[in-house]
Amino acid sequence: MAATGAIGAAGLAGCSGGGGNGGGGSDTTESTPIDTGAPTEEVTIQIAADSNFKSSSDAIIKVLREKGGLPDNINIEFLAGSFTTGDRRAQYQQILSAGQSRPTVMMMDNGWTIPFIARGQIANLSQVLPSSITETVKNDYLNNMVATAQGQNGDLYGIPLFADFPTIQYRKDLMREAGFSDSEFNKWATEPMTWSRFSDVVKQAMDATGKTGFNWQGAAYEGLSCCDFIEFMGSHAGSYFGAFDNYFGPIGDRPITVDSENVINAVRMMRSFIYGPSSDPEALDGIKDISPDAVVQYKEESSRKPFTNGNVVAHRNWPYSININAAEDVFGTDLGVMPIPYAVPQSESQYDTIGGSTSALGGWHLTLNPNASDARKQAAVQLFKALQNDEVRLRMFEIGGWIPPIPNLIATERTRQLEPIGRYVDSLKVAGENALPRPVTVVWPQESTQIATEVNAAIRQEKTPKKAMTDLKASLESIESQA
Repeated sequence: MAATGAIGAAGLAGCSGGGGNGGGGSDTTESTPIDTGAPTEEVTIQIAADSNFKSSSDAIIKVLREKGGLPDNINIEFLAGSFTTGDRRAQYQQILSAGQSRPTVMMMDNGWTIPFIARGQIANLSQVLPSSITETVKNDYLNNMVATAQGQNGDLYGIPLFADFPTIQYRKDLMREAGFSDSEFNKWATEPMTWSRFSDVVKQAMDATGKTGFNWQGAAYEGLSCCDFIEFMGSHAGSYFGAFDNYFGPIGDRPITVDSENVINAVRMMRSFIYGPSSDPEALDGIKDISPDAVVQYKEESSRKPFTNGNVVAHRNWPYSININAAEDVFGTDLGVMPIPYAVPQSESQYDTIGGSTSALGGWHLTLNPNASDARKQAAVQLFKALQNDEVRLRMFEIGGWIPPIPNLIATERTRQLEPIGRYVDSLKVAGENALPRPVTVVWPQESTQIATEVNAAIRQEKTPKKAMTDLKASLESIESQA
């Protein structure tokens, strides 16, 4: 596997970066190289992360020391920030705007790192880190992720920590009650099915077991615009800005295509999941009602917990939740995983890299607070060095389902031995091959808010899908014209 965004034989669909026209990255941050030697005194650095990293901190730190060589006199404190990505973005904006020196290191979503680069708020790692680290990242890591941490001149402002490819998780035991077999599960693991077939399969399991059908994230937040809707829309061969070449700009000079029939059909399908064609005239024919009304309020954890608690047949989420649900005291080997279904094959799409099974490209970078003390910056360099170790990456994959951002570490004989995530690396590989990033530019935070608001209004039945997408087009045009 080449380090050009490829996973297996195929590359990540249309995944390239944020450093082009409209991508942002002013590269105005002036930084002094950091002392790369290990500190001689005890130092504590804080890493702003999420609750999953916080709960796994002991295991992570142990691996960093034993496999990555992190010195014993560097203490790491993980801060559990909001699990909602938009909340974390706002928190970091406040911290950095105020010039606060802590936390030392921040986990930043690949979808909104570029605005921080454009504002000159995070350290230019190409200036402060040894080239042995930055060049390894540029040469060996998934290039689509690296590009979302680069400025316009190619300087690096973040080190990819893990990649994320969503999948559909489902209960094999409940599917068996509906008459489905292991041979079908094996096929589902790597061969995406249509949304129509998926809704029919889940409906049969609902009828056989009395369980809720399909949970996903439909709340008016970043996760809807960046991820769930990109998947529903992309799998219908729909797009925010037409061809993928327009995803990263130029702002104000690209088509806005959210009012196309394919995008409207994606919203209609979401309505059909919730209300069904028989009770909603805007629902899409051929799609069963398999989702609870509550999905219009669900985010990652609120959608996961009912599934983990045993009340739901299928669930769309990120790899971290596979590790939770595949644990022996939850579902064990009865947890099944499949790629995101599709409505329009890519071969029938008007866009080369949009259509067919579509997984939102997720993932997080580690960035450095330029206001941190010299001692903490020096300690952070040791952390970054430790993370270059392949065994550290693999163990983190095992601990938390955090996919290595390095192509040749994802689907191998070694990763297939990891418990429990190793059972699902082939499904993750397919998801990665069909991953589509959000259109990251300096105006994406504003556009994301409008997208989430309008899509959520449509699936709440406050607007028709056509009205919501027409209004959204007008909002995006206004944002782009004022950028």
